[in-house]
Amino acid sequence: MCASFGLFLSALLSALLSTLCAIALWEGALFGAEGKPLSAAERWTNSRATGAPVHTLPLHMTRQASSDLEVSGELASLPKGAPGYVALKDLLELPQVSYTVPADPNFAKRTTISGVPLDELLRLLSATAATDMILAVCDDKYQAAYPHAYVAAHHPLLVLKVDGKLPPGWPKDPDAQSFSMGPYMISQPTFKPSFKILAHSDAAQIPWGVVRLEFLDERAVFKAISPQGPHAQDAAVQAGYRIAQQNCYRCHNMGREGGQKAGRSWAVLGALAFASPDYFAAYVREPKKKNPRAEMPGNPSYDQETIEALRAYFQTFAPQERP
Repeated sequence: MCASFGLFLSALLSALLSTLCAIALWEGALFGAEGKPLSAAERWTNSRATGAPVHTLPLHMTRQASSDLEVSGELASLPKGAPGYVALKDLLELPQVSYTVPADPNFAKRTTISGVPLDELLRLLSATAATDMILAVCDDKYQAAYPHAYVAAHHPLLVLKVDGKLPPGWPKDPDAQSFSMGPYMISQPTFKPSFKILAHSDAAQIPWGVVRLEFLDERAVFKAISPQGPHAQDAAVQAGYRIAQQNCYRCHNMGREGGQKAGRSWAVLGALAFASPDYFAAYVREPKKKNPRAEMPGNPSYDQETIEALRAYFQTFAPQERP
């Protein structure tokens, strides 16, 4: 009897020590030496060093329901570039963040939203510490980019509930066209611009109709649209490059990178900026004056210096004749 009790006690102590070690590893993966929360990249690196688990969000290789969120890019549990799917019910089991947005243009009134911070999804799903950017892709091929700096400044949230309701109960689109704003959208607390480049201020990235999140390396993504040619390092070109990353990249593409809602590629914009600079400038400011059916939002606040920076940047992509 005593021997049996001794074995039982030994097993119990072993299990207790294992649990305490697991808790210590988990805390080490989430918090630094001073107890401060770590960034997503720091948590990823620390979890690898301590052996603590990082991935707690199940991924499916095929879509199980229409409400599944598609994910792709640099994912730890899938081959590079292969899509995966996250069930809404699994997202709802994650710790939720809730707050009231008083002036989100997607809503007609003060609205309470809840969901999962993009930073947390990055921690749960990213393959490496270099995976520091999320792209939200919408059903109309619009894209919203969330580089590390934007996430740190504005704390965007993958919205799962609006006023306590799941996507089927959400209000319709803000343009009164009766489009569903699901299956997902992204919002954030009260927005305050974190930077300004010439006349362009940091703009809120709050898309609805989000169907896919891509987890990527920011440097690799923006390398595709980095300026080309002998003027690439000019101050105006670099300013235009930074503006285009946030503004133009949402609807225009460079090959496979960038949004495709506009149907006009970076090369087309480059050719237009080179061959018809005045038309390019007028279209950027007030597109509907040039095309009444244009869906592109205008930029009437852009002054001449800002327009010149964008024009100089896009001209580096123009197919110019060689002497």
